[in-house]
Amino acid sequence: MDSYRGWGSRGRIAVGDLHIEVDTFGPTPSQAPTLVFLHEGLGSISLWKDFPRQLAERTGLGGLTYSRGGYGASDPAVLPREVSYMHDEAPALAALLAELAIDRPVLLGHSDGGSIALIYASATLRPAPLALVLEAPHVFVEDVTVVSIARAKADQATIAPRLQKHHELPTEHVFTGWADIWLLPAFRAWNIEASLPIVTAPTLVVQGAEDAYGTWGQVDAIAQQVNGPVEVARIEECGHSPHKDQPAEVLDVMTEFLRSHVGRTPFPPR
Repeated sequence: MDSYRGWGSRGRIAVGDLHIEVDTFGPTPSQAPTLVFLHEGLGSISLWKDFPRQLAERTGLGGLTYSRGGYGASDPAVLPREVSYMHDEAPALAALLAELAIDRPVLLGHSDGGSIALIYASATLRPAPLALVLEAPHVFVEDVTVVSIARAKADQATIAPRLQKHHELPTEHVFTGWADIWLLPAFRAWNIEASLPIVTAPTLVVQGAEDAYGTWGQVDAIAQQVNGPVEVARIEECGHSPHKDQPAEVLDVMTEFLRSHVGRTPFPPR
């Protein structure tokens, strides 16, 4: 993949010791706040498909999608991952935002990405997020999550071919990096609830009613413990990926939230 050529392009950019695949679109950071999309545990830029651009167009915000280390066209991650792997992604995100001169981010995270968004906000890193939009986030480990990941790993041979077109690394690397840490006995104690009261940014939590990887208990924990305003949306006939399962409804819910908490905030020209 070519090197990143500036806002409005897709390519690889050096951030610390890694080359990270990024795609930027819409208004530049100097023109509008930026939606920053954090993908799921098996995700990448391309797995978001056209959802990020649709949301950016409807809200008038800029957009950044990126593939974390070990995903998409980014450099490989060091495996096996540590229990702290999602915490490690927060300063890496801060470095990426600084590299791209994004100073008014809105973090939109799916699954692992949602957890990373919460960790970033609770770590009081700069730039501080204007708002958080979380799809099926995890703040503690549930039995249903472990069971579903074990089932997915057992079915890896079926899932892998569908994933390979979204990753330059062998799918085994991607799958192992995600599944093995979640199935590690030591990971059962992973819990970020103590950090939630530090979060003050307006937060939207979107949860599928039929999510096989997490229960409404995750939503309750966030709603009850985050110190900023929290809105929740339960999406019916929907699994772990609301933006894929019910895209029209999810676009409406997210657009309304962003217009209320970000779009109506005055951003004077600089």
